[in-house]
Amino acid sequence: MKQVKKIAVALMLFVAATSFVNAQSKVAHIDVTQLLSAMPEMKAAEAELKKLQETYGADIQASMTELRNKYTQYQNEAASKSKEENEKRAVELQGMEKTVGEFQQNAQQEIQKKQAELFAPISEKAKAAIERVAAAQGIDYVIDAQPGGGLIVASGKDLLADVKKELGI
Repeated sequence: MKQVKKIAVALMLFVAATSFVNAQSKVAHIDVTQLLSAMPEMKAAEAELKKLQETYGADIQASMTELRNKYTQYQNEAASKSKEENEKRAVELQGMEKTVGEFQQNAQQEIQKKQAELFAPISEKAKAAIERVAAAQGIDYVIDAQPGGGLIVASGKDLLADVKKELGI
């Protein structure tokens, strides 16, 4: 995936350089991360996500505290219990530990899902605005200014057909 991005960026830079030489295409750049962080919708989404993380964090912390308390209780009472009872308690603790681990994994997945759900429309809104501004200013290519960022707008000449013809494809 990184190789493809590097090749795409290199190809994009080549096309951009060629465009500068030919003076036919206009190229601009924008720091998309900075744009997104300045959008009020992003701040609201981040606040909602943080609240969700705190809720899950509190639930996980409560479960971990309960598990530790039970572990301490069982450890303190182990000498006065039978071997079978101690084995039963150990199995119970393992089950609780597994449940807490599964809850942590599910919480992380839910947070990631919510993040994608919240951020997707904001990203789309930003991309649409970038495209409108680029079109209004006659800009053919807009590049994300972040290192490793990609091409956002590509309305210049597409060389795919010509390159395929050159390769005999």
